[in-house]
Amino acid sequence: QVQLVESGGGLVQAGGSLTLSCVASGRTFNGYSTGWFRQAPGKEREFVAAIGWSGTVTNYAASVSGRFTVSRDNAKNTVYLQMNSLKPEDTATYYCAADSDGVLSVALDTYDYWGQGTQVTVSS
Repeated sequence: QVQLVESGGGLVQAGGSLTLSCVASGRTFNGYSTGWFRQAPGKEREFVAAIGWSGTVTNYAASVSGRFTVSRDNAKNTVYLQMNSLKPEDTATYYCAADSDGVLSVALDTYDYWGQGTQVTVSS
């Protein structure tokens, strides 16, 4: 089992920035890709970004490309999501997820492990 814990959420004004962290523990995290997803009230969970194990390959949803940056520090078993130029429509609970196959998938069901989420609220 891999346990994932997100942190770094909070309340920020539009145009502001936040950095989310996802720390993994448990069995080895080696080779896993990690994705970030978000879910706003009344909406389905959606893909935000993903990063491969090496950190050199990334994928972003069109809605966040150019504003969000995903990175990782494997020595710390941590994946980050730097969010800049935040908009009210970015308000959601953000989840990280790990895929043991190392695929940068946008599909929720390809991920094996999920964190509990961290709330991000962007005020206008």
